[in-house]
Amino acid sequence: MVKPGQINVIKRGKRPPEEFSPDKLHDSIVATCLSVRTPEGQSQDIAKTVTLGVMNWCETRPEITSADIRRQAQRIMKDLHPDAAYLYEHYKTII
Repeated sequence: MVKPGQINVIKRGKRPPEEFSPDKLHDSIVATCLSVRTPEGQSQDIAKTVTLGVMNWCETRPEITSADIRRQAQRIMKDLHPDAAYLYEHYKTII
């Protein structure tokens, strides 16, 4: 089992890798949920569930990509809040 601080996230382009941050993922999920007008409490609950799911998924992986994180988070979120999951998946193409 790999600890969260020991998981490297490979970024797009020539950006340097960074350590996986569950807090960064959590905040991103909350922001996405709030942007589709989900109540704050529900947004926090969804973010907690998704973050824990992604952390469980990457337990055995010392290296993952930011796209891997996004795909796994979207897959988990789809059952909890389909609208937020869609926005989270397509955030770069919508803007």
